[in-house]
Amino acid sequence: MQKKKISKDWLTHFEKSDHLESPDYVNSLKYFQKFSDNSAYVKIKTIGLTPQGRKLKVIIVSKDKAFTPEQAKKSGKAIVFIQNGIHPGEVEGKDACMLLLREILITKEKLSLLDNTILLIIPVLNVDGHERISPFNRPNQSGPKKMGWRTNALNLNLNRDYLKADSPEIRSFLKLFNDWLPDFMIDNHTTNGADYQYHVTYGIETHQNIDRGLINWIDKKYLPHLLGNVEGDGFIIGPYMEFKSGTIESGIIDLPAPPRLSHGYCATQNRICLLVETHSLKPFSNRVYSTKSMMEHSISFVNDNHKELISLNKEADRETVKYYLSTKKKFPLVLKGNGKYDKYMFKGFEWYDEHSELTGSTVRKYTNKPLEIEIPIFNKANSEKKISVPLAYLIPQQFSEIIDVIKTHQIKFNVLKSSKNIKVEKYRFEDVRFAPRPYEGRQIPSFKCNAFIEKIDVDAGTLIVYTNQRQLRVIVNLLEPEAPDSFVNWGFFNAFFERKEYAEAYVMEPYAKQMMKEDSSIRSEFYKKLNEDESFRNNGGERLDFFYKRSPFYDRGENIYPIMRLINKSNI
Repeated sequence: MQKKKISKDWLTHFEKSDHLESPDYVNSLKYFQKFSDNSAYVKIKTIGLTPQGRKLKVIIVSKDKAFTPEQAKKSGKAIVFIQNGIHPGEVEGKDACMLLLREILITKEKLSLLDNTILLIIPVLNVDGHERISPFNRPNQSGPKKMGWRTNALNLNLNRDYLKADSPEIRSFLKLFNDWLPDFMIDNHTTNGADYQYHVTYGIETHQNIDRGLINWIDKKYLPHLLGNVEGDGFIIGPYMEFKSGTIESGIIDLPAPPRLSHGYCATQNRICLLVETHSLKPFSNRVYSTKSMMEHSISFVNDNHKELISLNKEADRETVKYYLSTKKKFPLVLKGNGKYDKYMFKGFEWYDEHSELTGSTVRKYTNKPLEIEIPIFNKANSEKKISVPLAYLIPQQFSEIIDVIKTHQIKFNVLKSSKNIKVEKYRFEDVRFAPRPYEGRQIPSFKCNAFIEKIDVDAGTLIVYTNQRQLRVIVNLLEPEAPDSFVNWGFFNAFFERKEYAEAYVMEPYAKQMMKEDSSIRSEFYKKLNEDESFRNNGGERLDFFYKRSPFYDRGENIYPIMRLINKSNI
């Protein structure tokens, strides 16, 4: 189709600047507002505020004027959610959306893309970072002339926050996502790293963390369409380039994304997310147009296959509950690469390693001479830890911070109306250690878990989070301690690793003697440990602590996870 001539009024700042600049947030919104002013198919809504008080906006595009989730679901059309600017230095998605919407709504050469889809577009998610503008924010990137900053005003990386929801931006995103529950998501980025021929790379979940029906659709239908058409537009495309040991020859890592990331989070929601990663060393214009190509061909495929995708998503919701509850299959809680790989023909540039007197080591440098080299792509994962999904999790009412996140994810729950004595499964933490530095503002623990059964009084007001709901994967990833992005792994329960009360040696030592005298099992256990454990034998504090932990003074809540698993529904 021949492209239609654009009037000067509809030229973007990107185009007016000879493809060298991207507009600030105010002027970006002014351009999107023109679509609303000139088309009945567009509605712009505020979805929240940033830490610095700026308004977060979403552009809703619907030929049926289905501007609410309820209207959108009734339309029978697929909802495509496009997110830009979570890392605002990587801003080309915003400019690409301007160009694509112009072709849909103004020149109308691509209006048919709205026949069977409704678009939700966040122009910039990290607005405060977007407005921290500098030409020096991305040293590894070629343009635009000025760009935003990676983190938000609280110095949080929002693309680590999808599950724990610490930031107001992600809480706003989650409300929008869960209200609308899109059928397909696109998250636009730019990648750093090595130099290579690829203009654009992609990430998409096809491992054990997403429904098998969706994997089949991705591998056999969607990806062949996307790759062929983007290449047809003149862009070299490949898988996301994360290298095993930081070098090309070590191979590409293509393993399951944790739910702290956009595409990993969508997988827990039984939805597909395409992670778009243009190449930072390519010109800004190339990155904008390759992003536009990725979006256009994705929307086109969803538009042509909307009924199948909607059906697959609904089936994924049903199958998730059936698979892990009805048929009682084990849930793959911790996924790790198993070292197996496929061979991949990598399109790079010749490189050489040059000794640097400054660093005292070698620095890799790239030429502009193309080369193709076969390297491994590590794309096989094993379930390192599997668990049986309980009927429910019990959350005591005092954990309001946890409960707020549960509500943010729109997970359903009941509240226990009266205290009950029931049998529950608990976890005891062992070998607790902490990372030497904080990560995303949180002190990250490492630990082991041992499960045990106990009959206890569960207080009135306790939340009962049943797992037989479509967000089962989200629930398990939040509440199972050993899940990579659980509340525990993000440091929400660090206070439970601390001892809050002590016994002085002059009190505990005579009490320990009495315990030795009166309890033969303790006496036997003590001498056995004394004989077998040299470290214990040489540490007077640990020896006394042995008795303290077995005394009635010891806090039974120390190192115990306070969220419980309900195994038998008849108990509650």
